[in-house]
Amino acid sequence: MTELHPDLRENVRMLGELLGQSIRKYPGQQCFDRIEEIRAAAKADRRQESGSGQRLEKLLSELGDDELLPVTRAFNQFLNLANLAEQYHGIRRKRGHQSDLMVESLGEVFERLKAGGIAPDELHRRVADLRIEFVLTAHPTEVARRTLIMKYDEMSACLARLDHDDLLPAEQEEITERLRRLIAEAWHTDEIRHERPTAVDEAKWGFAVIENSLWQALPRFLRGLDRALAESTGQGLPLEASPVRVASWMGGDRDGNPNVTHTVTRKVFLLGRWMAADLYLRDIQALRAELSMWQASDELRAVVGDTREPYRVVLGQLRERLVRTRDWAEAGVHDRVADSNDILFDNDELTGPLELCYRSLIDCGLDGIANGPLLDTIRRAHSFGLPLIRLDIRQEASRHAEAIAEIVAHLGIGDYLSWPEQQRQDFLVKELRGCRPLVPRNWQPSEPVAEVLATCEVVAAQTPEALGSYVISMASTPSDVLSVILLLREAGMKNPMRVVPLFETLDDLRGAPASMTALYEVDWYREYCGDRQEVMIGYSDSAKDAGQLMAAWAQYQAQEQLTEVAGRYGVHLTLFHGRGGTVGRGGGPANRAILSQPPGSVNGSFRITEQGEMIRFKFGLPRLAEQSLTLYTTAVVEATLAPPPAPEPEWRETMDWLTERSLKAYREVVRENPDFVPYFRQVTPEQALGKLALGSRPARRKPSGGVESLRAIPWIFAWTQMRLMLPSWLGSDVALEEAARSDRFVTLREMMARWPFFKTYVDMLEMVVAKADLRIANYYEQTLVHDPQLRALGANLRHRLQDCTNRLLELKQQDRLLADEPVFAHSMRVRNPYTDPLHYLQAELLRRDRESEGKGEVPELVERALKVTMAGIAAGMRNTG
Repeated sequence: MTELHPDLRENVRMLGELLGQSIRKYPGQQCFDRIEEIRAAAKADRRQESGSGQRLEKLLSELGDDELLPVTRAFNQFLNLANLAEQYHGIRRKRGHQSDLMVESLGEVFERLKAGGIAPDELHRRVADLRIEFVLTAHPTEVARRTLIMKYDEMSACLARLDHDDLLPAEQEEITERLRRLIAEAWHTDEIRHERPTAVDEAKWGFAVIENSLWQALPRFLRGLDRALAESTGQGLPLEASPVRVASWMGGDRDGNPNVTHTVTRKVFLLGRWMAADLYLRDIQALRAELSMWQASDELRAVVGDTREPYRVVLGQLRERLVRTRDWAEAGVHDRVADSNDILFDNDELTGPLELCYRSLIDCGLDGIANGPLLDTIRRAHSFGLPLIRLDIRQEASRHAEAIAEIVAHLGIGDYLSWPEQQRQDFLVKELRGCRPLVPRNWQPSEPVAEVLATCEVVAAQTPEALGSYVISMASTPSDVLSVILLLREAGMKNPMRVVPLFETLDDLRGAPASMTALYEVDWYREYCGDRQEVMIGYSDSAKDAGQLMAAWAQYQAQEQLTEVAGRYGVHLTLFHGRGGTVGRGGGPANRAILSQPPGSVNGSFRITEQGEMIRFKFGLPRLAEQSLTLYTTAVVEATLAPPPAPEPEWRETMDWLTERSLKAYREVVRENPDFVPYFRQVTPEQALGKLALGSRPARRKPSGGVESLRAIPWIFAWTQMRLMLPSWLGSDVALEEAARSDRFVTLREMMARWPFFKTYVDMLEMVVAKADLRIANYYEQTLVHDPQLRALGANLRHRLQDCTNRLLELKQQDRLLADEPVFAHSMRVRNPYTDPLHYLQAELLRRDRESEGKGEVPELVERALKVTMAGIAAGMRNTG
């Protein structure tokens, strides 16, 4: 049995011991002893020792109200510390363990591609033209408060400092003392937010990820990419190349979030420029100290004249403009009158002086100096730009149609919403070809339409570097796209913005190729988009709508067909993947996901959402971010130059056969069984999730709606908390059962061996059922569900999950789950004694919470402890929604 690496195990032990010291001091030894007793009982229960389960339940049931909170907090804190140790272990200095060797270097991948027949010139061209964009989103899945995240980051820095063999005893004690103090600070910090963050707060959190991690990681990663490319092809990365970019939905995603207004979006644009100016000022100050040399090119002398320190003159001028830019943006954020004279607004105003200095140093033979920190700042300027982050706008298609309809009605042209699609298209294209303004002067639109128009005005006032994509949810026709372009033009937009239809339900995905064909048929639009198109594939809602297996296959087929349609019209397609952290929302190892996409669909460009806690897990520390950037880049390059094979006709037929059964089985339960919604509401903490102030967006699209109105994130969160993990396997159980009965496992094993898409799906399914726990799910039901009919449904679902697990093991020809992932399996085993008490406590606290609500009062300690169990289980499972 594979165990944790000794160094990782030692760090987990040390952090746990330091936490124990804090608990002994407060609340005291008695509480510490009770926690240890519970932990020992949970371990014994996992070993299935006789009577251990009853002992654990008895210990937990005996906890007084005053003990609930410290006990739940202790287990929550330990799980966060275990995560921290694992996260650091992935980037630690000391190597030599199989779990540390998962990230193939850029150079290794480049050499492998060359060995496979890729010419060096082709490799260089493809890497130089790469367009990978990470879109940070504020979906409510980050449970940990930013206050604690900052402490955890400092703890990671302490672990790194301890990771040296030459420390003096006094140095080691000093670092350990710092760790002890940080853990004590965390223990005495409330881990639960009590006020829901605003959309601006979320944007600030996204900016902090750049400031604290990506600002250092991105130029360092690009240095490595430059070096690996030069070694493999003889040519480095072009100076202006920005293969990796960062965008955000924070402050721009208004679909279903009434808290995101045009005022918020404007403030977020200004916040980005304020922080960018501040960060570049730090760079420029450091560069002025470094670039003290007097040799300069004629080009530079022509700008600065005869001066002893020409580089400092150029950088000094840039510094003054950055100060003015920072002050202007800060004033704008605080709604003060801002002086915009001589600020930096267009990106070439920043890159121009920096590249002038760079060229001069190269001309003077000072390559070593040119390629130092100056090059890093130039890379940042091209990647982040003056706006710091590219802001996406997302809005639902009907909001734009309503705006056009109101304008058309005011002008007396007709009833736009009743027009057939072709009439809408003809009208929109005619207006787009014309020059006259459409929006009447002195016209007072309704409040919702006024908000749409005001948002367009805010967007139109930005530079191209500040804008990501305008994403239209529920888009299905060309008029949905054309209406956005017209509204932006009416607002004064001068530079074409990417307008991106989002296809997310099963019907959307199936209709996507026809929708895009109709759009490409509009000649005016083809000219507008310059034969480049982005299309977003939604993972969360399609899985919630159709079940994970059907959704995965529909997404794959949609990407295939969208790629084929774009190729037919000579359009370069970029697919924007709206993935979440969990398997039920398209999550899983990113590099494997990319390498299992349909051939041709990753064509040198790739866009993906990074959501909630996954941002911290992938980009929270500079070394971690560098590792993640390497994983994504190597996968995109490989998927572009050496794509996976297309599926055989027999495999397609098999997938159609499987998904026909999985879809029927999934919807029979989720949509058609009248007991399902009551069971879901009673057995999961879904209705208590609203008490966690996780994000600015409401958990439901409609406050009064049922499961269909619930967002995909709380839908997944709720099932994960009680370990049934239903959204990720329901439907697959029936598909695998019928495949086994029909002797199709030979074909399925061939698909696993030769088709990365199917292999990835099966491995993700295995990971999910490994995280499920039938005993815990049953405990929730026994505690919270009293209707015999609902309990019968629960028993059936658990039986189906067990059957799914058995068939999966049979398919993979294994005797236990995660046989090929021993390190991950052991990590789960280490966590179980800490998550188990939280599960049992959560079920009991939910029972008390519901009883108290019925009486009109909920004890504060019960409610706080309940919130902590949710946070702790999320930490133990390493994901939430």
